[in-house]
Amino acid sequence: MRVAIRVRPGAKVTTIGGSHDGALVVRVRERAVDGRATEAALKALAGALGIRSAEVRLVAGATSRTKLVEVPDDVADTYRRLLASPTRP
Repeated sequence: MRVAIRVRPGAKVTTIGGSHDGALVVRVRERAVDGRATEAALKALAGALGIRSAEVRLVAGATSRTKLVEVPDDVADTYRRLLASPTRP
């Protein structure tokens, strides 16, 4: 399934939760330099969904804060819970 995430680089702590224009908010410590924030966001998303990092694939938005990501279909419920929650460390 394809899902949208909104990456917010430069956070004090990496957290996941809440939404921004329908996209799951992923706050990461890394700055948006040389793709570090994107890589950190994908790893954090995998951890929050309880899947391996290799199962999270960037589809679109490599240089944008809003990204389209492909994840396994069986994590849909977890994704919806994260989207509805304010934040998750």
